Amino acid sequence: MKSSFRQSSQVAASIALACACAFTSPAQAQTVTSNDTMSGIHAGDVLVRLRAISIVPQASTTGTLSTLGVDVNNATVPELDFTYMIRDNIGVELILGTSRHQVTSDIGSLGGVNVLPPTLLLQYHFNHAGRVRPYVGAGLNYTLFYNNGLQAGGQPVSIGNHSFGPALQAGVDVQVTKSLFVNADIKKIWMHTDASLGGQPLGRLSIDPLVVGFGVGMRF
Repeated sequence: MKSSFRQSSQVAASIALACACAFTSPAQAQTVTSNDTMSGIHAGDVLVRLRAISIVPQASTTGTLSTLGVDVNNATVPELDFTYMIRDNIGVELILGTSRHQVTSDIGSLGGVNVLPPTLLLQYHFNHAGRVRPYVGAGLNYTLFYNNGLQAGGQPVSIGNHSFGPALQAGVDVQVTKSLFVNADIKKIWMHTDASLGGQPLGRLSIDPLVVGFGVGMRF
């Protein structure tokens, strides 16, 4: 009897489950699918991040600039970036920010110069459907040097205004709500400029900063 009752119960449960599935509307099924896609990131998503970044130059010099012991100070500024997910795991990120750096030497301060380094990176995102999503990126940096206030011995120091170089990146997004996440990020960017004084070359200044950032982001 107990065995027959158990078998009957299992059959009844199977029939009830089949009926429930049969009467589930397409709209309800779509809702379940949509709820699943609300976690993590997916192809077509746009991620916008706002970070506070610390720019730490890894400066090196050639020629007279080396003799003078030229170096570049750190800077802390905001940074805005946009990522478009072309696939679930692959995104393209554009990084925007600008900073002003003071240039020092053994003979004293040489003044300051502004740096605008828009950077385009191709990223790979691990665990794209999870709440903790590490990523790595690599790409190209273009640097514009502007508002040059450098001088030595009362004479203006001329510098090249443009630079191209590679960029590397690693970071992690941690989802807080459906659309909001926090972010930690580190980048290495290669940039340089050539300096001259009175038409005479002084050498090359390679800034090559390490950029460490923390911020928040939104998924659209």
